Amino acid sequence: VWPLFDPTMYLGNGEVKSSAVVKYSAAPPSTYALPEEKTDLKLPPANWLRENPQLGSAVLGSSSKSKPFSRFLIYYLTDGLYHPQNIKKLLKIPYSKSHVSMAVHRVGRTLLVDELDIQELFRRSSQTGDWTWLKDFYQRLNDQKWQRKKKSKEHWYQKAILSKFLYYSINGDGAAEPVLDNMNEGDDDKNAEECSSSWPATFTSPSDAQESEIPEQGLRNDFVRNIMWTFEDIHMLVGSNMPIFGGGRYPAVSLKLRDSNKPINILTGIDYWLDNLMCNVPELVMCFHVNGIVQKYEMIKTEDIPHLENSTFSTRVVKDIAQNILSFLKSNCTKEGHTYWLFKASGSDIVKLYDLTTLCEEAEEEKYQNPFTLPVAVLLYKVASNLMLKTRQNRKHYGPVRTLLLNCIKLLDQERHPQIIASAYYMLSELFQLNEPSEDDGGESLRAGGSEDSYSDEDRVEEEEEEDLTEDSDENSSFSNGSKLQDDSKAVAVIRSVGELSVPEKYKSTHQIRPSGSFPVSQDKEERCRHILSYVLLGLKAVDGSIKKESDLPAADPNTPIPLKYEDGASAAEKGISLLLERGQSTFNQKHPTRSGMIPGSWQYHMKMQLFLKASKAYYVLSDAATNLLKYGRALRYIKLSMQCYDAYCSVNGTLSPQVLQFHSQCLSLCGDIQLMLAQNANNRAAYLEEYSYQTKDDQEILHSLHRESSCQAFNMVTDLAMDPEYQLFVSSKCYEAAHELLISEALRDDNSDQLPQLLKRLGNIRNEMGVFYMNQAAALQTDKEVKKPVSTTEQELWKKSFSFFEKGMGDFEAIGDKTNTALLLCNTGRLMRICAQAHCTTLADESRGEFSPEEALYYNKAIDYYLSAMRSLGSRETHPAVWDSVNWELSTTYFTLATLLQDFAPLSRKAQEQIEREVTEAMIKSLKYCDLQTESARQPLYQYRAATIHHRLASMYHSCFRNQVGDEHLRKQHRSLAELHYSKAVSLFLSLKEAPCELLRTLLERVAFAEFTMAGQSSSLTKLKSLTGAMEIMTEAHHAFRLIQKELLENRPAASESALCSDMAATPGLDLPEVTKLIGVFEPSFCFLLLQIIKLMATGKRKQSGKDEETLKTYKSVYSKLLRADKSAALPDRIQLYIELLLQLTPQPGSDSTERRDQ
Repeated sequence: VWPLFDPTMYLGNGEVKSSAVVKYSAAPPSTYALPEEKTDLKLPPANWLRENPQLGSAVLGSSSKSKPFSRFLIYYLTDGLYHPQNIKKLLKIPYSKSHVSMAVHRVGRTLLVDELDIQELFRRSSQTGDWTWLKDFYQRLNDQKWQRKKKSKEHWYQKAILSKFLYYSINGDGAAEPVLDNMNEGDDDKNAEECSSSWPATFTSPSDAQESEIPEQGLRNDFVRNIMWTFEDIHMLVGSNMPIFGGGRYPAVSLKLRDSNKPINILTGIDYWLDNLMCNVPELVMCFHVNGIVQKYEMIKTEDIPHLENSTFSTRVVKDIAQNILSFLKSNCTKEGHTYWLFKASGSDIVKLYDLTTLCEEAEEEKYQNPFTLPVAVLLYKVASNLMLKTRQNRKHYGPVRTLLLNCIKLLDQERHPQIIASAYYMLSELFQLNEPSEDDGGESLRAGGSEDSYSDEDRVEEEEEEDLTEDSDENSSFSNGSKLQDDSKAVAVIRSVGELSVPEKYKSTHQIRPSGSFPVSQDKEERCRHILSYVLLGLKAVDGSIKKESDLPAADPNTPIPLKYEDGASAAEKGISLLLERGQSTFNQKHPTRSGMIPGSWQYHMKMQLFLKASKAYYVLSDAATNLLKYGRALRYIKLSMQCYDAYCSVNGTLSPQVLQFHSQCLSLCGDIQLMLAQNANNRAAYLEEYSYQTKDDQEILHSLHRESSCQAFNMVTDLAMDPEYQLFVSSKCYEAAHELLISEALRDDNSDQLPQLLKRLGNIRNEMGVFYMNQAAALQTDKEVKKPVSTTEQELWKKSFSFFEKGMGDFEAIGDKTNTALLLCNTGRLMRICAQAHCTTLADESRGEFSPEEALYYNKAIDYYLSAMRSLGSRETHPAVWDSVNWELSTTYFTLATLLQDFAPLSRKAQEQIEREVTEAMIKSLKYCDLQTESARQPLYQYRAATIHHRLASMYHSCFRNQVGDEHLRKQHRSLAELHYSKAVSLFLSLKEAPCELLRTLLERVAFAEFTMAGQSSSLTKLKSLTGAMEIMTEAHHAFRLIQKELLENRPAASESALCSDMAATPGLDLPEVTKLIGVFEPSFCFLLLQIIKLMATGKRKQSGKDEETLKTYKSVYSKLLRADKSAALPDRIQLYIELLLQLTPQPGSDSTERRDQ
């Protein structure tokens, strides 16, 4: 594009303001050399018709057979589109007596003005007899028979001289192309090709097809340019082919050839002035000749042209004419898609405007014979197509595009122009962006200016191109529909006298463009997708109607069975799943007609592919939205329709692009998500089935169109609603696997950096789900066994499946460095190992539990290894506190269970007692190590209970060792010390819990028994008394346990029996009354025994008692007396109350006070 010189030119002392901006130019100005004086222009120069062939059509004119409107590069939102000759003819109406015949079309706010050679139209149609109504109408207007004017010899003589003059003026060695004799048959097709848009689908109209058969003749025109011309406040896009030359002191001039014997008239002056004005050329070089002999040259500035002798005119009058003409047309050419005819008869002063579209419709026998219907429809399509290229940057164009396309569709008959209609419907579907941001996300609201009232100031894309056009409203305008002349009721509007056009502001635009309906704007994805699918359906109907009738659908083959979902369990499923990759990776060359009869490469073929893919994407978005709303039945229905559309697309298109393959991967991934959710929400299966079965009429019709190309059964196995959760998990897994195979395929290997990690995470998750599913099934089999039996083959198969899925899932998460999920799968694998261990426990003949088996030990140790690996994967608690705490708890539980089983069901037949004790101690200590007593969490009381139980068990074990150990005094002392230590810690932890009174009482009684056993080996009375006094101090702490028991009894909490030895959870709230009774049965004799022994030793002691000792002895006797006289048949709460009172009497007062305060 070459720059213009002065962007704004003020002419006539500021009377007129004009500026021009080149939007397209074939070449920059050519350099020139003026022919010398006395040059004979009748003689051809050496380069004539050989060099610079761009001069050809500039001189000879373009072919009358050129495509309608092809000379314009369409720009929307201007006031008009004009050819220079047409705009000059309009502006010269008041000065000329010649006839005017123009076709006018409204496109949005833009008026397209083109010459309407009606006589040429009649000449072409005379052979067929068409357009008789228009011929008669035209003859009535002229009141004479029409005849075509022939070009005179003088005309062709002047053309030849001008051509040779321009070739003489060329300065340079340009290669020329030969020109055929019939050089007046120029071709503008190349310009049309440059101006037309090939997006989104190319089509060839019948008229285009005919013209393409005409051989290319004439010369190329490299002077063609499209200029955005602003004349005062009028914006016009002008197509010009005027030769412009430059060089030396004159960067841009236009060359004109004049006969010295013929003075310049006002029409010629206006011509020259407007030519330079439109192209923003500052100067004109006039070459005068006599009989072809060059006489002289004259340089004239553009602003001086209106003041030439014999050619004086007012630029303000021309400006007023332009404004009045535009206002007249804008006010009366109001219907988009209609063809208006601006007509002035030769020698007449009256200008009339007719609506040819309405006149054509009134002639019923030729209702669809409007010659401009197809060109106007194609024009609307091309404008919409160019605007579509801007919609990504400016969404305000959505409304205008929709209006243009709907008007285009209204103009056309679907049976005659299905290609344009199908393309228009596809473009309409493209208006609704599937990934459109919401207004809350900062997206520009369509309501701000995206309605069909798209011609407001906000719709301008470039300020310099589309400045505001001031339109004054005047209800008292001198012309309107009601101002028609009585003798011509057919005219839309009439200018009674051309002289009125020279009156300033005689005509003002009264037509204000109003929206005929706002663009359907919705932030709801489902509504947007429904609009898309409705247009896709209409497009498919247009394509299908051009191929075959709907009754011509291929019939089903009676020899081909219909595949069933559950043909043979997993084998049938595997066969169906295999199609996932076949549809995604197979390529073939489509050479034969498709199932419906489409020919590969045809417009139907390409359009159907685009419509199928668009529908598939719309259904995908609908499915994703339904998934987010937890409507999984609806989501499965939509993803099924999406994959059916994709199946039909694959049936038509043999080669799939990487973008399409990536979309297929996304569909499979979403299908996997939905099937997984259905498996996890089996309770709502009835509601999901109802959602899945529903189908709209549009869905049914789209499916009917799909069946014209494919059976659409390739993905039935993954999109059917199954009732079996295991099958749904299996389908979900296969969907993810197929999607993963696509992403790592050669076609997508370099474009899946974002999608692959997410898919691997999904793949790892579904494998975890399947592993958990089979693990739970194996655990359920153990629970359902009435009698412990050896491990069955079914259990082993379930273990293998579960372990295999866990192992694959870990590999998926490790591939993306997901340490947290890797730790979770390791934790689940550890749980599987514990289930395996529980299944291997031995059972004796009396159905009692046997010794701890080696298999149990093996699987428990494997579980420990997996838990330790999980902790190593996490690294520290900061990585993911919740997962870390869970793994930590499971590891502590496993060690505790292993130690408990070793202790309770010691394998004495295989191992020595000492070895078992060492293993138990080691496991208990490790379990204690992972008891997190410091971190405040929901599990803290559970950790405290477990730690207290561990200390109690270790104390009991060392107590037993101390009782049974003989000989090794050092070892006995060690066991005694350890027993005391663990009893002390157990009591302390149980006291802090305040929720385990039975465990606290049992621990205290065992500790008292341990003290009594220690006393039995002592010989000194003083030592025995000291030991018994210590045991009594331990016994007095039992009042804490009795207080807790009393509280439970008073609250009437239900009793529950729960063993805390092998349980992974703490005892449930409640009181075990049988256990309480049993412990009281142990407590009372032990308490009596201690009291009696202390009283004896204190009474028989040789040492003289002090007053304090006597008081203490008296207290012991009183307590002993009350205990002996207590009613053995009293209620349990009464007996407990008595024990509390007696124990408090023996408790030292400061301790009692502190105890009371602590209890409170």
